[in-house]
Amino acid sequence: MKPIIIVCLLSFLLLILALSPLKVMAHGGEKHQKKAKVTSTENTKQEPKETNDTIALKDNTPAEHAEHVANPEKVHASFSDFPHIHPLIVHFPIMLLMIAAAMQFVNILFQKKELNWAVTIMVLVGFITAYASSHWSHPHTSGLSAHAKLVLEQHDKYADYTIYLAGLGLLAQLLSVLVFPGKRWSIAVAAVILIGAGYVVSMAGHYGAQLVHIEGVGPQGKYLEQHYH
Repeated sequence: MKPIIIVCLLSFLLLILALSPLKVMAHGGEKHQKKAKVTSTENTKQEPKETNDTIALKDNTPAEHAEHVANPEKVHASFSDFPHIHPLIVHFPIMLLMIAAAMQFVNILFQKKELNWAVTIMVLVGFITAYASSHWSHPHTSGLSAHAKLVLEQHDKYADYTIYLAGLGLLAQLLSVLVFPGKRWSIAVAAVILIGAGYVVSMAGHYGAQLVHIEGVGPQGKYLEQHYH
């Protein structure tokens, strides 16, 4: 039992050490946001620059807007209609990694082989889609305000941490189902890592939502340079 206890304690210690700088960065982002409210010049959203591959957000005429609403053939948009494919992929790792963390935490008590395999598959898909959304389909931006750039930096940092912890969690899951099957301590170690992955992916999603709904980056291609990358 002593090796099991030592491994669990070390895992919790490593998780705390890994997440402690993330909390500092998150609070740093909030401080920047408060300062930006005081200095309104930095928080002013700039209009996107006109380039060959940029989709600019423009005011639609009533006729154009009515066409979008009334045309039943365009209710279901195709992939080419989206300014960028990133939002179509990024929700998978957010959902899968957070659910996998919760399931594996519960599995510490039940030690179900089927549940352990289900978590492994979810983490595998979550890791692949996290990597894809960060590297294969990451949008390029242009004309961001100073504050939006700060938010984007935080979003990218947490996205990178998501890939690292999801990859580590996938390795822990594979060891748990293939090398140490039925061992409670291996399930606990994987659960701790996945909880960390769930936390950082939720923070990446938070900053991503902030970019879209507060800073206005992305809707109708605003501030985006390319459709796909």
